[in-house]
Amino acid sequence: MKIEITYLASGCFWGTEYFMKKHPASIKTEVGYMGGDKENPTYEQVCTGTTGHAEIVKVEFNTEKSDFEDVLKLFFETHDFTQIGGVGPDIGDQYRSEIFYTSDEQKQIAEKLIKELTNKGYKVSTKITPASKFWEADATHQNYYYRTGGSPYCHIYKKIF
Repeated sequence: MKIEITYLASGCFWGTEYFMKKHPASIKTEVGYMGGDKENPTYEQVCTGTTGHAEIVKVEFNTEKSDFEDVLKLFFETHDFTQIGGVGPDIGDQYRSEIFYTSDEQKQIAEKLIKELTNKGYKVSTKITPASKFWEADATHQNYYYRTGGSPYCHIYKKIF
């Protein structure tokens, strides 16, 4: 099995994780933070919007079952990537739409899909950034909807591709 990792920010990490876990190639997901300047940030600190971090999901997926492009299509189809300053009712820079790529190939695929979306008339706010230090959130935030039996309030699947 070939495993690839990506880091995705699309609003509240609970909703992003909910959909990424459902992807057929998904092996493991972890929620956490990336993109800021605070060492070992806590959920409470990131929620203030002052650390520079985004709430993200680390997704490990089996490339023999699906490719990065397919994972990114699900990413775009499950959040409002046109919204600036948050996603849905979650407002603040920590809820931004961002792809933290781990290879030049991931960056190129992200750019390709954003170009496709732009050509379809969308004004894409999603940033494309090199992955940096991943800070795992505490256990109370991992697999949140699966543990609580809830479902996302700020992520809705919408077929785009």
